[in-house]
Amino acid sequence: MKRTPANQRLALSTRCIHGTGPSPDATGAIVRPIYQTATFAHPGVNQSTGYDYSRVTNPTRQAFESTMASLESGWRALAFTSGMAAIATILELFKPGDHIVVGADLYGGTHRLIAQVSAKNGLRFSAGQDTAAIIAAIRPRTAAILVETPSNPMMRVIDIAATGEAAHKAGARLIVDNTFLTPYFQRPLELGADLVIHSASKYLAGHNDTIAGLAVAADPALGERLEALRSTIGGALAPFDSWLCLRGLKTLAVRLERQAATANGLADWLRHHPGVSAVYYPGLSDHPDYDVSQRQASGHGAVVSFRVDTAARAAHLLSAVRLIQFAESLGGTESLLTYPLTQTHADMTEEQRQAVGIDGRLLRLSVGLEEEADLRADLRAALG
Repeated sequence: MKRTPANQRLALSTRCIHGTGPSPDATGAIVRPIYQTATFAHPGVNQSTGYDYSRVTNPTRQAFESTMASLESGWRALAFTSGMAAIATILELFKPGDHIVVGADLYGGTHRLIAQVSAKNGLRFSAGQDTAAIIAAIRPRTAAILVETPSNPMMRVIDIAATGEAAHKAGARLIVDNTFLTPYFQRPLELGADLVIHSASKYLAGHNDTIAGLAVAADPALGERLEALRSTIGGALAPFDSWLCLRGLKTLAVRLERQAATANGLADWLRHHPGVSAVYYPGLSDHPDYDVSQRQASGHGAVVSFRVDTAARAAHLLSAVRLIQFAESLGGTESLLTYPLTQTHADMTEEQRQAVGIDGRLLRLSVGLEEEADLRADLRAALG
């Protein structure tokens, strides 16, 4: 689905609300309907309405995909049953013996997929901590570079333009996970990436009520290859979940503005607390990647990772918070506190966790839509 040029002239926040236009049926519905159907009738032999079977295409999912292609400045967007389903399908683009450079600081589920599935299928991987290390890891058989920026959970920022240039010089593709910032704050395809990934469960859907994934391709050939893979493997997002994502997009801009402003305030407050030894948030001017973040993104997101002075304090904090919930995930309206050591990154080896800085003192805060003063009071009481 190629983006509509006229629609691209609208502000991104407006496109979040109106998608790629009004509902195409004759009802005048303001909200796209849910086409909760597995299959579609044909007018006759060798005739089609454009829809045949919902694993392949569905009008509700198509509306979500078209909107996301527009927002990410991509050619084709494909919605999946989860972010992991999107990544797993993308890795099927490559053949045994291909080498892929990854960011060392990735979501633990991605590490698990690489170690337990992709490696046995013949793909080879190297990891780098930062932009320079990732570029230095490129080999003659490197087919792709896969990064998160900001990364999960250490909030490192990769220079997308520089990494994309190096990847293309080597004949490789750059794949960027844009979950933490969304196209509202960062558009990797405009900076030279070839594919963008989202866990749409997070900010895109935005309400902690659905699981979804997304991949957006910069060119039609890559989009068509991914579409063929998804249709073959399965994993296409269901109509109702697609509708939930469409609903979430309508408030993406206002949610992210509020959440990021609160996150910035909390990050600054946390770094002055005597029980906190380090704060990781790209919006702080002393963050090592602050300048890169300022250059390639219009906002810093709403995830703040921080390290307390002892593991005992971390454990106490997780049980003592009352307004903030101790739960896995991020990007919803409710603030969540996550313990990467035993939750999101439990399947990494101890050596891998130590290399990126994940230990018993590290916590990840996803800032929701509550008042900053209330969140600060909850953290103050729980930190002691």
